[in-house]
Amino acid sequence: MKQFYETYNGNEKLATVLRELTWSHNLQIMSCKTDEEREFYLTLSIKNRYSFRELKRQMDSALFERTMLSDITNKLIIERGEGLAALRDSYVLEFLNLPETHKEKDLRKAIVGNLKAFILEFGKDFTFAGEEYRVQVGNRDFFIDLLFYNR
Repeated sequence: MKQFYETYNGNEKLATVLRELTWSHNLQIMSCKTDEEREFYLTLSIKNRYSFRELKRQMDSALFERTMLSDITNKLIIERGEGLAALRDSYVLEFLNLPETHKEKDLRKAIVGNLKAFILEFGKDFTFAGEEYRVQVGNRDFFIDLLFYNR
């Protein structure tokens, strides 16, 4: 509580905004180095209704630093509160552990592999039949990414 008081004491702009977030959000944002960074994450969290996990993920990925290094158009979009969706898709694929430069084929394989592992976690009633399973319809061949049977 003392650190909370010391962090926000005297800053009326942040003091009014921080009341709109949970205690967990505020504790996470208090770790920011500057008032500008705190204001950025406070505002972004409120406008985009970030959960604590999403806020933490954005902070861990250094969103503030990347935005400040970005061009002026991107900064204005974020500051107006249009959200990150205006800049990029909101896919979070960090769990795939792919290198910075990867091929689309590697991305596809990693996603399909994770989906396969996830579905097989449901239990013994799922049977994995194949990956890129060939199905012929008429004279045409089609390939199913993952084929499971549920008994």
